[in-house]
Amino acid sequence: MGSLDKSVPEKLAPPLDATAEQPPLFDGTTKLYASYTCPFAQRVWITRNFKGLQDEIKLVPLILQNRPAWYPEKVYPPNKVPSLEHNGKITGESLDLIRYLESNFQGPSLLPKDPAKKEFAEELLSYTDKFNGTVFAAFKGGLAKEAGPAFDHLENALHKFDDGPFFLGNEFSLVDIAYIPFVERFSIFLLEVFKYDITAGRQKLAAWFEEVNKIGAYKQTKIDPKELVESYKKRFLA
Repeated sequence: MGSLDKSVPEKLAPPLDATAEQPPLFDGTTKLYASYTCPFAQRVWITRNFKGLQDEIKLVPLILQNRPAWYPEKVYPPNKVPSLEHNGKITGESLDLIRYLESNFQGPSLLPKDPAKKEFAEELLSYTDKFNGTVFAAFKGGLAKEAGPAFDHLENALHKFDDGPFFLGNEFSLVDIAYIPFVERFSIFLLEVFKYDITAGRQKLAAWFEEVNKIGAYKQTKIDPKELVESYKKRFLA
């Protein structure tokens, strides 16, 4: 599996704030507008890295709390990240973009050929919003245990194919990429603030977490746990 990981560590550019000049638009460069701290953008960033597209897709990081006015005005009116500038147009939405990178760029495949795995991949990708919503609601309610069923759902899903540690068995895929940015954040926050370990009693989830953490394409995108805890405390516990 490791040999499939084409990612090489890259030197990350400093993120752009409100004072930054706009990079040239539609100059033939493919650009991924992102934020180093946004889990939605992280999905696309991991996909780019895993497919070895660091030279083909330029990362344009923004500071979301102080983002440049040119971003919504000239680049992406919804004013969210991620967005991708490619072939003379800008598109957004993280789940759409990870599929777009899979369909339109070279690199190791991140979707299975096996029909049963393909069908299960679609099912899990469509569950991501519900998963995130359940856990965020538990944070707001201050009851970590209410997030339990969402993690049980993932644990059960990981039992579906026993030929490997990932959601689709031995294949690291867009499904793993869709979940890991959120599971990572939830795991850190629940343990730190609520003393709730999402991997306790969930053997498959623990093994999945361990395996994904070996993947260079993901490791390069990880957030600072301290910063994450502080920002989530402000967001959910203030």
